[in-house]
Amino acid sequence: MSTSTTWRPPLLWRLLLALSPWVVLPICRLRVIGQVPAELRTGPIILAANHVSPVDPLIMVAACHRAGLAPRIMITGGLFDAPIVGAALRACGHIRVDRGTARVADALPAAAQALKDGAAVLLYPEGRIGLDPWMWPERGKTGVARMAAMSGAPVLPVAQWGAHAVLPYEAPKNIGRALLRALLRRPVVKVGFGVPVDLTAVTGTPGAQAMRATRLIMDGIDAALAPLRADEMRTPKYVDRSRPADMSRVRPRP
Repeated sequence: MSTSTTWRPPLLWRLLLALSPWVVLPICRLRVIGQVPAELRTGPIILAANHVSPVDPLIMVAACHRAGLAPRIMITGGLFDAPIVGAALRACGHIRVDRGTARVADALPAAAQALKDGAAVLLYPEGRIGLDPWMWPERGKTGVARMAAMSGAPVLPVAQWGAHAVLPYEAPKNIGRALLRALLRRPVVKVGFGVPVDLTAVTGTPGAQAMRATRLIMDGIDAALAPLRADEMRTPKYVDRSRPADMSRVRPRP
């Protein structure tokens, strides 16, 4: 893939990235495990992360800042329609995803172009906060794999654990009570940068390749997540009572 490194994070995004560690400091104790290889910090890269809480994007921004990354984030389209928030998201260069509409297909070429411009792109392959009863990543959507095929950019799994103790699934319902609890307890939240996923051996039709690559990507997130929750591999110590369980997208794992 021929790439251009002309894309530079806008001033507003650089400012928000610098502020992000101070924003999360009162509500959690952030621990970042692993490093992003230097050659990947300066070129196009897809960051594929698991999704456990509504506060995940804020946690991920602070972790990426610590890792030396300024990703363009794929964000649900409704936020772009908010008067102030939407203008800020556009100014920062983030990518709109209109799920459930005919415009959802526009997000993939937009993300591929961002990668060709030399940016990092962050997204959640599950497409929603995961509802696996044991809080392991669900079956992923194929968008990450298709994006990698379109752009040639490497995929780096990113795992996070503990954000569900900061802000529960039901947020913004009862958000005041949840934030007060987080301020008092400051739970530990871990973010682990994994190993780039090797997709070179994936063959077959484009559809089959996307499915196989997606399984490898989700396995990579699993591998990055396991050491973060080593003492709670089955049932999480902190249980978010507002979070429903859904077995329909549970992935088989050892």
